[in-house]
Amino acid sequence: MPISTHDHDRLMLERAARRALRGHGEAEPNPSVGCVIADIDGQVIAEGRTRHPGGPHAEVEALRIAGIAARGGTAWVTLEPCNHHGRTPPCVDAIIAAGIARVVVGSPESNDFASGGMNRLRDAGIEVVLRPDVAAVRRLHASFHARVSTGLPWVVAKWAETDRGALKTPPGASPWISGPRSLRMVHRERGRTDAILTGIGTILADDPRLDARDVRQRRTPIRVVVDPDLATPPTASILNAGSGPVIIACREDDRDDLRARAEQLIATGATIMPIEASSELNPEDGGHGGLRGRFSTGRMRGLLRQLAKDHEVATLLTECGAGLLRNLFEADLVDATLVFTAPATSSKLKVEASVPRPRDLLQRASFETLWSGFRGDDRVVWSQRPS
Repeated sequence: MPISTHDHDRLMLERAARRALRGHGEAEPNPSVGCVIADIDGQVIAEGRTRHPGGPHAEVEALRIAGIAARGGTAWVTLEPCNHHGRTPPCVDAIIAAGIARVVVGSPESNDFASGGMNRLRDAGIEVVLRPDVAAVRRLHASFHARVSTGLPWVVAKWAETDRGALKTPPGASPWISGPRSLRMVHRERGRTDAILTGIGTILADDPRLDARDVRQRRTPIRVVVDPDLATPPTASILNAGSGPVIIACREDDRDDLRARAEQLIATGATIMPIEASSELNPEDGGHGGLRGRFSTGRMRGLLRQLAKDHEVATLLTECGAGLLRNLFEADLVDATLVFTAPATSSKLKVEASVPRPRDLLQRASFETLWSGFRGDDRVVWSQRPS
């Protein structure tokens, strides 16, 4: 029984989405778009994905591969082709020039300045079909649409936990909860994100470097420390080892002792980023926007907005403790999670978790699972908020 056009379009858009996923960590801050092209007889002749900023977009890459065989054919593209001059010319111009007869789009463009591509194609006599019902495409572009609508980075909360949900091991045990294959996956993700966020508690307890090691990096992340009172020691590993700039986010405060600490940290090469208080103060904060070394919801949101605006941070990975994770969840600032759970056989990890556990916060958030599997003995689950 032959497949219907409706189902065939869905399958081709899913194929394009799989191609686009290969651009994870390379295309941002642009959306990672995928494109599949078939000739006039319906045979797939090319696939493409968006490359690094300034490089070819998915449609252009696929059209270059297809050549003259694209004339009269069909293109399936996960996002509406762009209709503006940015770092590259409009993709709609390339599609029209190639003689494509039909374009199936998986998601409309969110940016007003780049939209209008579908109308341009229709005006050129090209049949355009919008298919916003394909789940793979919806999940693929959730981060892009969220960034455009909120002005904030896409925040991926990553943590490793014991089978009981604890984020740390007992005193005297190895600090590593995850096995080597999980750790390698973490380093790979570090090398595909714009920024890594941690808190002063993690700095003082674990002294991490928070860089990507022994993997092929697609970008060098900014390392960001939430440190309201500038308690980071100038000797901390994050300041003296690894690669990537370091930003220390703090309160705005003119106290002499804080100015002296700031000067010491600046001398190591760190950037101090004071975050203004906002109208979103918690009454329990006493009007200061933070409590016991924590940022309020308003300050945390302000930090993320400033990272996006001033440092072009599109994606952010957390590497922090339960306290900062809880703040992010309660402020509704977590967009996705990457969770590594050690096997129950790890008797060395028998330690009670603080309540609420990050896994409890995730359950309350009702995220959808994108992928689950194993890295060695560790179970790995990637989830994100429904879009």
